[in-house]
Amino acid sequence: MTNVVPEKQTTYLQTTSGDQFPVGRVFCVGRNYEAHAREMGKDPERDPPFFFTKWPETVRNADPTDGLDIRYPPETQNYHHEAELVVAIGKAGFQIAEDDAKDHVWGYATGLDMTRRDLQLDAREKGRPWDTGKNVENSCPTGRLQPVSDGGHIEAAAISLTVNGETRQLADVADLIWSVREIIADLSKFYALEAGDLIYTGTPAGVGAVVPGDTIVCTIDGLPALEVTISDPA
Repeated sequence: MTNVVPEKQTTYLQTTSGDQFPVGRVFCVGRNYEAHAREMGKDPERDPPFFFTKWPETVRNADPTDGLDIRYPPETQNYHHEAELVVAIGKAGFQIAEDDAKDHVWGYATGLDMTRRDLQLDAREKGRPWDTGKNVENSCPTGRLQPVSDGGHIEAAAISLTVNGETRQLADVADLIWSVREIIADLSKFYALEAGDLIYTGTPAGVGAVVPGDTIVCTIDGLPALEVTISDPA
């Protein structure tokens, strides 16, 4: 019997231009809104941003008409929503100057960084990595990706999230502690960014738990909305 190595599947995001955007690596920025830093028990500081990563397979693309169902994950009793502006990198670069950062952006999307909060906080208290709390299957639902060539750059836009019609998160992406330009410049000091990389730029205050049956709607002005329903565990 010949052993065959399974071929790795590529994750794609649907775009507003009808193309498919192949997803590379997924970088996430931690505590990038002042009010959210405070609600997580940390003082917001102008220290360099910090990052964590997720598998590209955590990215799920919502259907523009039917939304998206994701299962409630195992081993958590506190599954949280985090609405985020997502940046898609379209041009490779290393040690990118802040003034040149926007030249590397292909487009933007509305996204979620779903989090097993109880596992994340337990790991944080023990000084351990956040992987089991953050790097969770289907935990990065993302709306359709809008190219810069169509919608321009997103610098100031209302970002909001509702659960079953109730507003939980409401802010403006202009309130980011570290702007998109600064994030790209800092991240590219450590990694040679590649076309296909995604950056989830952080979430505003108001994060909270969801349960099976809940419907999340995440919006950023100027971008396609994202609707996600939490289904029962497997």
